Amino acid sequence: MDLRITSTPLPLTSALAARRNAVPQGGAQEAGFSGALKGALSEVSKAQNQANELQKQVQLENPKVSIEETMVAIQKAQVSFQATLHVRNRLVQAYTDIMNMQV
Repeated sequence: MDLRITSTPLPLTSALAARRNAVPQGGAQEAGFSGALKGALSEVSKAQNQANELQKQVQLENPKVSIEETMVAIQKAQVSFQATLHVRNRLVQAYTDIMNMQV
């Protein structure tokens, strides 16, 4: 089963950032799958929080925040969330398939 997402570069960018965050301070070993997953989820959360903050600033008519920047941030957050949702669905499906296997 192939779990790679190759259609959109934005989630992969978040995944690479999450992988960098998952590496311990020594940099010699990775924290593993759980660390990468936690890092990716935190990156998605950061993107959503940034989009929400920019949206609030646009609503408050802050001249330093443009509507274009806000819309791009909202789209990035939405794409990241959709990719996370697809990964979660695939993980649940893989778990279900494994649990239904006869031993």
